[in-house]
Amino acid sequence: MSTLNLTLLTDLYELTMMQGYFKTKNREVVVFDAFYRSNPCDGGYAICAGLEQVIDYIENLHFTEEDIAYLRSLGMFEEDFLAYLSTFRFSGDIYAIPEGTIIFPREPLIKVVAPIMEAQLVETAILNILNHQSLIATKAARVCYAAKGDNVMEFGLRRAQGPDSGTYGARAAVIGGCCGTSNVLCGQLFDVPVKGTHAHSWIMSFPDEYTAFKNYAALYPNACTLLVDTYDTLKSGIPNAIRVFTEMREAGIPLTSYGIRMDSGDLAYLSKKARKMLDDAGFPDAVISASNDLDEYLIESLKNQGATITSWGVGTNLITSKDCPAFGGVYKLAAIQNEKGEFVPKIKLSENTEKVTNPGNKTVYRIYEEDSHKIKADLICLVGETFDTNKDLRIFDPHEPWKKTLLKGGTYSMRELLIKVFDKGKCIYHSPKVMEIQTYCDKEKETLWNETKRLVNPHQVYVDLSDKLYDMKKKILNEMGQE
Repeated sequence: MSTLNLTLLTDLYELTMMQGYFKTKNREVVVFDAFYRSNPCDGGYAICAGLEQVIDYIENLHFTEEDIAYLRSLGMFEEDFLAYLSTFRFSGDIYAIPEGTIIFPREPLIKVVAPIMEAQLVETAILNILNHQSLIATKAARVCYAAKGDNVMEFGLRRAQGPDSGTYGARAAVIGGCCGTSNVLCGQLFDVPVKGTHAHSWIMSFPDEYTAFKNYAALYPNACTLLVDTYDTLKSGIPNAIRVFTEMREAGIPLTSYGIRMDSGDLAYLSKKARKMLDDAGFPDAVISASNDLDEYLIESLKNQGATITSWGVGTNLITSKDCPAFGGVYKLAAIQNEKGEFVPKIKLSENTEKVTNPGNKTVYRIYEEDSHKIKADLICLVGETFDTNKDLRIFDPHEPWKKTLLKGGTYSMRELLIKVFDKGKCIYHSPKVMEIQTYCDKEKETLWNETKRLVNPHQVYVDLSDKLYDMKKKILNEMGQE
């Protein structure tokens, strides 16, 4: 992204609408919310990722002479509008939920408050970045949950949908919990650990398996993980690995990071056999790593079968989120500022209840149970609303308002999630390093109840509306129903 101008990474209708606003003098300041409607993979939560790239995009947003020339060639845009674009810079405010934060449906992840032409232009790129990285971070968190504390390595670059997806997907996977990636470019760009072993071709290029292992161990004695399934895992691969490990020990070479990797076969059966062979040979601390089309469901199944695998290389199903390939984030107009500086709420109606938007200039509070510090619910409210945690708080499901919960004063705490990232076009937020975001994300995941983290039929966390926002929404809907 540092070498490619992404200003034209937008849908054509963003630009045609911009010209329409320009021609009609429609320059009001508006509020747009980026949010999603349902958790990916039928899960109980998602993880927000991609903000650093959104910041890069906004900071570098400008139309070059080549961009203007291309738009002119389309024959759709008039010269006065193109002249406006030639000096275009983003001048608005942006609020966002920090990367690595646990998120839930319908709450604003990014809020843009800007002149309507600016807020309209940035829609597509924001969604492109946010949707992809949040999806992969969420998938990685699910895979790491299934691994129950074992290392999970992201191995998906060759199966990703292009270089950007492979690189930024790997970044998101590390945020979600992966210990590292095979993607060297990602390691360079984002200072994350790079990890890997060798391929079957390494074994096949030598006269025999033992010679291949011996040469690899000589090159990388401190990172010696040997791929044992090229010919026969139990009869050849593991015995040859044990032979090499024994020679290393006899030569006084410290076995600090070593083990085997399996990429095929019945991983539960083979890993148990491998563990016994390694233990009997005096290598109880040798790592048993596995790959081969893994995902969270297969890892959980292997764990339940007693597999002795302690390190997992997950590629295709992680980097593509194969079972749920799209995050589904949307970007909707929520308010327009009037001449008095007040934000007039706007709402989108739909025959599908879940597509009816929440109007107004909003923020989000997370409610925690005081004793456990687990998430009780999230509360979307209007900007300026205040809450006293020493007082009772009644929350309810906005879709089924008869479902109510009374939180007694002193039994809960609240945290506002949206933070200001851009102020009048200037970035005022410093993105943490990826490994710092991962540490924060790990702490975030600890605030989830186990019932919400489970892979199948998880408990859904409520995202409620404040009384003031709910009443305002209901009033608007009633008024629109009378027209």
